[in-house]
Amino acid sequence: MNPYASYLGDQDPMRVLPDTPARLRQISVALKDRIDMPPAPGKWSPREILIHLADCELTFAFRYRQALADDNHVIQPFDQDRWAKSYAAFDAAQALATFTALREWNLTLLRSLTPEQLEKQVSHPERGPMVLRTIVETAAGHDINHLRQLEAAAKHAAA
Repeated sequence: MNPYASYLGDQDPMRVLPDTPARLRQISVALKDRIDMPPAPGKWSPREILIHLADCELTFAFRYRQALADDNHVIQPFDQDRWAKSYAAFDAAQALATFTALREWNLTLLRSLTPEQLEKQVSHPERGPMVLRTIVETAAGHDINHLRQLEAAAKHAAA
């Protein structure tokens, strides 16, 4: 099962994915001085969420390409909390620029895919068999999840 399907709902992922960089830029501006303030103890700050999104876009880039290149590709999961241990090295502007560049690169690839390519079989060790389209849907649902978190932080910052 796709853990981000509930965030995506009936939205077309290919309409969600292109809109995310601009929305992130708007939210980042609204957060200004609060970019490093987590909403609660143990939660990621908006800056850390932006870095996580850049990391995930890099991961999705690899997953898309491996799914296309290999037959029955097995997706390599990653531990986001272990990756987050390096987040102090990065700033929000770097994360946003990296995310935006990678997203444009990935969208160029995704827009070129045929329906048959989107149905290419892959497997996730924790989620089982799926198709490439599911990875695209996961990326869009993941965007929505973190956009909601960032929008809540921006709303709180404006209050």
